[in-house]
Amino acid sequence: MAPTIGSPFRRTLALMAGAAILAQAGMSGIAFAQTTPETAAPGVAAPAPAAPAPTSPAAPQQVPPLQGVVPNNGPASVADLAEGLLDAVVNISTSQNVKDDEGVGPAPRAPDGSPFQEFFNDFFNKQQGGKGPNHNVSSLGSGFVIDPTGYIVTNNHVIEGADDIEVNFANGSKLKAKLIGTDTKTDLSVLKVEPKAPLKAVKFGDSSEMRIGDWVMAIGNPFGFGGSVTVGIISGRGRNINAGPYDNFIQTDAAINKGNSGGPLFNMKGEVIGINTAIISPSGGSIGIGFSVPSELASGVVEQLREYGETRRGWLGVRIQPVTDDIADSLGLDTAKGALVAGVIKGGPVDDGSIKAGDVILKFDGKTVNEMRDLPRVVAESTVGKEVDVVVLRDGKEQTVKVKLGRLEDSDQAASGGAAPDGSQDGVITPDPDENDDMDQPDTGDQVQPVPGAPAPDQHQGQGSPDAATPKNVLGLSLSLLSPETRTAFGIAESVDGVVVTEVAPGSASAEKGLKPGDVIVEVAQEFMKSPDAVAAKVKSLKQEGRRNAQLMIASANGDLRFVAVPME
Repeated sequence: MAPTIGSPFRRTLALMAGAAILAQAGMSGIAFAQTTPETAAPGVAAPAPAAPAPTSPAAPQQVPPLQGVVPNNGPASVADLAEGLLDAVVNISTSQNVKDDEGVGPAPRAPDGSPFQEFFNDFFNKQQGGKGPNHNVSSLGSGFVIDPTGYIVTNNHVIEGADDIEVNFANGSKLKAKLIGTDTKTDLSVLKVEPKAPLKAVKFGDSSEMRIGDWVMAIGNPFGFGGSVTVGIISGRGRNINAGPYDNFIQTDAAINKGNSGGPLFNMKGEVIGINTAIISPSGGSIGIGFSVPSELASGVVEQLREYGETRRGWLGVRIQPVTDDIADSLGLDTAKGALVAGVIKGGPVDDGSIKAGDVILKFDGKTVNEMRDLPRVVAESTVGKEVDVVVLRDGKEQTVKVKLGRLEDSDQAASGGAAPDGSQDGVITPDPDENDDMDQPDTGDQVQPVPGAPAPDQHQGQGSPDAATPKNVLGLSLSLLSPETRTAFGIAESVDGVVVTEVAPGSASAEKGLKPGDVIVEVAQEFMKSPDAVAAKVKSLKQEGRRNAQLMIASANGDLRFVAVPME
């Protein structure tokens, strides 16, 4: 079943065109489409014919012949293409044994003594199958054969939780299927059947070559009608519908309905360039907005599921956040692009200093990182243990560093963390399940990487000028040195170094960026801050340089890092 992305509105669809035609037929008896009298010029309505001359009763009345306008030719027929592919597309039916108390309430009962009690209770007993405490739940979906030996691809949500999986082929035969592997992050699964003879199979094409406007064809099992073919175009690429951490969907207007899930989206060469997964619909039916997992993402996942029964994704070991326009300006970037490294995971692949907090990753293994969400996908698609070149912006200059990827364990905690107060995302490639668990707990020092050259916490006292302990007002922030008293007051971990924010002026630029009392300014423009005076001096220097924004590295009380670009008024 194709998941439906709910719309915030509801709309009743009325067949207005049908009503208009019926009204016209009621007045004139019959409606002709695209027909004009023989003497009429194309596109010009012919005048009403003059009254016929009197004739004898035996003479038949002459009626001017009607000549149909030749319709515009549509796209070439896909009949030959579809005929060669239908046998490779299968219907998938599943059944699951569910206890009646799992998400199902007790059956309604008629009041005792009611004259309809017997009929009422008999009806609901039949509805539940009369099978006691358990009953079967069935579902339908689609899939396609990728290997003549019996490997089949479908969506994870089609077979998730199923106790029995049956594959129905175009010739009417049925085979039981075994689940080889599944990947919840991309909603893909691989099944295996044991055919007596080689099956008709299809192959993956390269979705990256597809352009908006290219023709595509979907084949599937909508609403149980197997072997249904629909045609449309690619309406969009790289769509993020918040279905998972690696969203990069193809959007198509080829009709996709419930039951199409897991079916293929073909190019005009008969290659699979997408796997139909979701639709947007207020009614549950197709409105011309469907989404398919691109083959450039799916093919690698499918290959790993076939070989290992699981995915083995690359892991870089960094926390990242978006590069906003303000941050881009503060870093000297001409446009907002790349992924900003907010932190490095201790013990991760780049804990050797090859990538540092504050770096902006612009390219990864030759692939451009246009925005933050591009990075998790290209890293995950990379081979574990591979040494790759990463282009970063550091100190205003582009540098190329080499990193060796680790392995991202495929767990629910490994893909991403929560959102920081300013809306930044704090962990998109974090393999340690305990990393996210620690987010709401006092930090023990594992999450903050020491800043090169930063003094230890007990060295802060007396470092600044004589008035360094006096609160300073900078960028709408009241700042103070970290001390045992301020650490206790705001619950700041001992591992956190910098200058503490004690107050935030309401309505200030800093308040709008989400800064709050208890935040700690670790760096300003990639320089470690020892005192409130140092913050004030650096901000003054940035203003003199003509900078419009000050980039701050902010640590939360438990040590989670993020970058915020604050406009300097």
